[in-house]
Amino acid sequence: MTTPYDRDLIGYGANPPNPHWPGGARIAINFVMNYEEGSEPSVQDGEGYTELGLTEANGLPTGVKGRDLAGEGMFAYGSRVGFWRLMRLFQERGLPLTVFGCALAIERNPQAAAAIKASGFDVCCHGWRWIKHYDLTEAEEREHIAKAIVSLQATVGERPLGWYCRYGPSVNTRRLVVEEGGFLYDSDAYDDELPYWKAVSGKPHLVVPYSLVNNDGKFGSGFFSTSNDYFEWHKDAFDMLYAEGVTQPKMMSVGLHMRLIGHPARAAGLARFLDYVQGHQGVWVTGRLDIARHWAKTHPFAGERA
Repeated sequence: MTTPYDRDLIGYGANPPNPHWPGGARIAINFVMNYEEGSEPSVQDGEGYTELGLTEANGLPTGVKGRDLAGEGMFAYGSRVGFWRLMRLFQERGLPLTVFGCALAIERNPQAAAAIKASGFDVCCHGWRWIKHYDLTEAEEREHIAKAIVSLQATVGERPLGWYCRYGPSVNTRRLVVEEGGFLYDSDAYDDELPYWKAVSGKPHLVVPYSLVNNDGKFGSGFFSTSNDYFEWHKDAFDMLYAEGVTQPKMMSVGLHMRLIGHPARAAGLARFLDYVQGHQGVWVTGRLDIARHWAKTHPFAGERA
């Protein structure tokens, strides 16, 4: 007996659909601020260790048993300082931003929650906590989804319509998101530059892919060293998509982490890139929810791709 091969390695192929972005834009670009600080694995929340992912400590042999106060501080910088710097960069330019919000993290910073609520930025649920969903049981994952919805409703004033968990979903995640019934889309995919539909448990479900390529996580890995590294990388991606957009418009996702790009020397590269993008015509800088709504209206579900 062979296991069914349920991966789609073909996608839209050589002839992707024209997304018909508003105003005939050649590219839709979505900036995402990942709000994770305060929901990551920690001694206080029962994991018995301090998370160091996407911090200055990546790759360093710390050898700390129990609480790593340096690691905790690097995370705290994101919510104490980096968050406010990113908010300023976008609000000063009048640009939209999507918040990938871990519900518990936002609960733990009421001032940030109030700022997000007042901003009008769309919030995509980044889970109840910034943990590995593929390590959860189905019952635990269902509970986390429910708790996150209730929490975000209370802190930012609206239930989330989008879903994205840490790095990789479990084999149950998408089915549980559809089962919950209130999500328009999920972004637990890295396989395309356009949204696409899936039939999940007999129901149409929209996927708006995300990217770890155009992402400041490359600072955490040491791939980016300077703000110019960041700017040039993202400029090249933008330029390629912008040129292709004459005949095949696509979507560009840009991932931001408060504890990484929120530092001044890195934020300088983001500021240059934002100004560069704003210097072009035919660009739709938008929220992820707006992309999902546009796709659902312009390209309604007609079955999965053959």
